[in-house]
Amino acid sequence: MDYTELAKTVAALVEGERDTIALMATLACEIHHADDRFDWTGFYRNMGDDVLKIGPYQGGHGCLVIPFSRGVCGAAARTGAVQLVDDVEAFPGHIACAASTRSEIVLPVRGGRGELLGVLDIDSNQPAAFNQEDAKGLQAILDATFGVVEG
Repeated sequence: MDYTELAKTVAALVEGERDTIALMATLACEIHHADDRFDWTGFYRNMGDDVLKIGPYQGGHGCLVIPFSRGVCGAAARTGAVQLVDDVEAFPGHIACAASTRSEIVLPVRGGRGELLGVLDIDSNQPAAFNQEDAKGLQAILDATFGVVEG
């Protein structure tokens, strides 16, 4: 995966945009179609009260609501740390939104003031599909895109 090229494409598409939902929709589409490993790509938005709600995504249906206390997405929101999960069945409290999911990466999404806007969730139907290179490349794209959003 060439994250440098993806970052350039995303930057060109979102230049000047400040609306969080528009940014999430554009990134979900571009990231999802950039790599065959990505089976489901989307955002869960921070709604306050330690609850995430589904945002723009690509792929089959996702879970509508995820508490910070459950699953891989909840762990990323709760801890503020990237979650790299090689085998979702081995993750305590995993929420099975799709039976085909074998591995997952979830990254916190922060706005310009450091506030948690939500998380980016990418599922794969392949085990151990994600690595630190993915985490680094995706985090750079998220930081560049959402670092301009305030609130």
